[in-house]
Amino acid sequence: MITLRMGKGRRVDIFRTKSVEQSMRDTEAPEHQLRKRLTAVDLTVFGIGVIVGTGIFVLTGQVAKELAGPAVALSFIVAAVVCGLAALCYAEFASTIPVAGSAYTFSFATLGEFPAWIIGWDLMLEMALASAVVAVGWSGYFSSLLNSMGLFLPSWMAGDDPVVNVPAVIIVLILTGVLIAGIKLSSRVNLIIVAIKLTVIMLVIVAGLFFINVANYSPFIPGSIPTEASSGLKAPLIQVLFGITPVAFGVLGIFSAAAIVFFAFIGFDIVATAAEETIKPQRDMPRGIIGSLVICTILYVAVSLVVVGMQKYTELSSSAPLADAFTSVGQHWAAALISVGAIAGLTTVVMILMLGQTRVLFAMCRDGLLPRKLAKVHPRTGTPAVLTAIVGLVAAVLAGLISLSALAELVNIGTLFAFVVVSAGVIILRRTRPDLHRAFRVPMVPVLPVLAVLACFYLMLNLPVETWLRFLIWMVVGGLLYFFYGYRHSTVAGDQPLSPKP
Repeated sequence: MITLRMGKGRRVDIFRTKSVEQSMRDTEAPEHQLRKRLTAVDLTVFGIGVIVGTGIFVLTGQVAKELAGPAVALSFIVAAVVCGLAALCYAEFASTIPVAGSAYTFSFATLGEFPAWIIGWDLMLEMALASAVVAVGWSGYFSSLLNSMGLFLPSWMAGDDPVVNVPAVIIVLILTGVLIAGIKLSSRVNLIIVAIKLTVIMLVIVAGLFFINVANYSPFIPGSIPTEASSGLKAPLIQVLFGITPVAFGVLGIFSAAAIVFFAFIGFDIVATAAEETIKPQRDMPRGIIGSLVICTILYVAVSLVVVGMQKYTELSSSAPLADAFTSVGQHWAAALISVGAIAGLTTVVMILMLGQTRVLFAMCRDGLLPRKLAKVHPRTGTPAVLTAIVGLVAAVLAGLISLSALAELVNIGTLFAFVVVSAGVIILRRTRPDLHRAFRVPMVPVLPVLAVLACFYLMLNLPVETWLRFLIWMVVGGLLYFFYGYRHSTVAGDQPLSPKP
């Protein structure tokens, strides 16, 4: 047992766990009780809303041109399998412990308070940066659409290097208001926008089928070629540790591309943060998590097959491959339609990322690791209104004033780290609490969770050294904050007497 000394012979175990039963009791406190309004359909749409963003319009062509060729569809399938392993673990946890907080809550029940804090701190970084980065991307598409209609925003408020990115700030504040107004309203807004997004994607897929040239699929798996190795802090960690340099095309190219397109699937884990607001979480959480992942995989594979069929992979655009593929066959109308789809896609991504972040912070505040007053639920809307407003303001400031491109990869490593912890946690909870009722069970434990851990860790190794360094610095800052504030105010520590020094 690892303990932390406190004053005169007093100590507290920083690895104390919070029982599943205590987590469930905490959800019943009136001032901290979220309203149960969500169904399996709501959860699935939430998942689709956050997973399907610009990746489907941009990433497909980029990795096809640079790494996988026409076999990019196989890369999406490989990435989906890796995500699927982690999704099964999330589904078991979310149905067993239907409490807000996702990986943070799961970690508290299995690994203890300090690891749970680290995961929560990690998720805080992931979602805060992601929502701001996506809001900036939304602003770019919105400005581009206005330009196509002859409307031009001043360079100081939009464009490549604005003084204040006004469109990004406005969309974040609007979505913050929607989230404060209630979870059911948020789900309805999300449903409408996702319907628009999926309609655009289906139209693009169906229209593209009429312009496919079968010759563009040959060779389906181009011969492999070595790529130029990065150096210094830009080099992938796997290259620094083992001397493995990346390869383009061939079978290895498919897996290299999978490491990139994997990040197009990030978001299904956020569905788990809404477990406490789900009417029948034991039944509907697995359906929402796995269902959204399956639907998005089908969409990604279909779009990737269409884009490489319409235009030779060597000629694809890296910035707007789908729009340019239609332009290459004389269908200029598609560019505007794709911009509308991208704007709709990014709107829901920003909203659900902020939703996920507020629910993780809500769980941490309720446990006393952050100021507990922030976890109060508004009596009328049933949402943590103050906390949501704070998250929205922070995201608006980040999106409006700070260039986040260099920090975007922190989102990836933070997500993968959470996947590793949750997958390992399934094995631990099976051993420590075999008596718990599990509405959904991961098959082949411990084999599948171990495979999920290894697959996610492999993808983490493909990230640059500088990303690892930034991540470690953020973790150190979080550790210091925990020792100076979190453990002193923990409600779990208050529920258990401090043991005297032996």
